[in-house]
Amino acid sequence: MNVGVCRIELELPGSRSLKDKRRAVRSIVERVQNRFNVAIAEVDRNDSRQAATLGVTCVSNDAAHANEMLSRVVNFIEGCREDAVLAGYDVELVSGL
Repeated sequence: MNVGVCRIELELPGSRSLKDKRRAVRSIVERVQNRFNVAIAEVDRNDSRQAATLGVTCVSNDAAHANEMLSRVVNFIEGCREDAVLAGYDVELVSGL
């Protein structure tokens, strides 16, 4: 079993309130869930109105497939919304569980 974990840092410069931020983050999370077979949630920076951290994970029988899925998710999020800027991401693969 191979588990892929990705931590995605987003900047939301146009967000004026936590309500604006949560609307944008919810939109991204729902779009990713509808398009990809991964788990995704906001995992950090919950009280910051112009930044968000998303955690994405997938399980696969092939490490290359898990890495490819997470790369696709990152690319999708990068072009998903104009008001969300991808500030950075980290991918970790755990194999042989």
